[in-house]
Amino acid sequence: MKKAVVTSLLLGMIATQAYAADVIKIAITGPFTGGSAPMGASMRDGAKLAIAEINAAGGVQVGKKMMKFEVIERDDEAKNERGALIAQELASMADLSGVIGTVNTGVALAGDKHFQEKGITKIITPAAGSASMTQWSKAGVKDLSIFRFAAHDGIQSAMVVEEALNRKFTKVAILYDSTNYGVSGRDDMLNQIKKQGNKLEIVAQEKFNIGDKDMTAQLLRAKAGGAQAILIWGIGPELAAVANGMAKIGMKEPLIGGWPLSMSNFIDNAGKNGNGTLMPQTFIEEPITPKAKAFIEGYHKAYKVNRIPSPVSAAQGYDAVYIFAAAVKQAQSTDTKKIKLALEDLKEPVKGVITTWVKPFSTWNPANEDTHEAFRRDQAVMGMVKDGHVVFANDADRQRLIKYATTTQGKKK
Repeated sequence: MKKAVVTSLLLGMIATQAYAADVIKIAITGPFTGGSAPMGASMRDGAKLAIAEINAAGGVQVGKKMMKFEVIERDDEAKNERGALIAQELASMADLSGVIGTVNTGVALAGDKHFQEKGITKIITPAAGSASMTQWSKAGVKDLSIFRFAAHDGIQSAMVVEEALNRKFTKVAILYDSTNYGVSGRDDMLNQIKKQGNKLEIVAQEKFNIGDKDMTAQLLRAKAGGAQAILIWGIGPELAAVANGMAKIGMKEPLIGGWPLSMSNFIDNAGKNGNGTLMPQTFIEEPITPKAKAFIEGYHKAYKVNRIPSPVSAAQGYDAVYIFAAAVKQAQSTDTKKIKLALEDLKEPVKGVITTWVKPFSTWNPANEDTHEAFRRDQAVMGMVKDGHVVFANDADRQRLIKYATTTQGKKK
């Protein structure tokens, strides 16, 4: 009897090991509840849409096997402490091939050290805060397992300042939330104003906190200073409180800020007061190419919606999975360290919904974070809120994205 039990246990262990060896275990992390949920859930659902497509096609060829993805989901609720605990848990998994996700810069700062310590390959998306990557260059890390797949704040802040200058503004106010993301974005905007010739006078710098609903005091100071535009950096529904507060006191100056202004919880809560708001985007929910059309329709059908809550997040999650899958195929392994090496030197182009990616990453150089950053300025456009949707702010950007989506683009140096 005892022998039969032991035999049964051994057979179960062997079966479990065989099963584990036949899957690519990948974690998707982000805020799937709370104020940042439109970004986190859209990223997760875009990634899972790609995984479903890959698995339906048989999986990824590794040696003589076709291996399918197995997904582990973790909701960090946009809380730094919870994000750190999740990172510790995932980093302790011996068979984890990689991680995709993280929306909030603070969560990345709190948790990514655990992945780096264990050498777990992670592709950050859609978190754009500069500190997520500059923390590693500042520390002089020689070999980094963390990559990012988002138009980082250096790119976005440059576009925001350019937009203000192109509109001939000379006086602006800066509003930002008190999170790591907001403070980092403020610093990036200040740096860009300096880089672009100090042609913008900052008449007010105002902070707000997560959960704030009345921005009247901050906005009145901006108005009193003669601000011709509000440059804003934040991540939650407070952005809508700013737009509504501006309407309340009769401010008609435009809001120009980071990409979270494209989220559904800004658009829906601001309503008509959000019209004209401008922000950088890497993907706009328009069927400008057959690939974009298929992706948008596939997302709508799979998740029973008629608008993606955060199209940028969804598209980046989708493309990040295809890039990760290409690295698995090239590495011919589910080993996270081998996948990392493949990501640094992808041999084959990867066709995504945003563009066809050619060598999006290169070998990590602590003197240049761009080595582990996929996006360059040319892959971002300016979007504008119009009647409940984000549209292209100008047709030239639409044509440029069509070009990038339909032609093979190499990594910009």
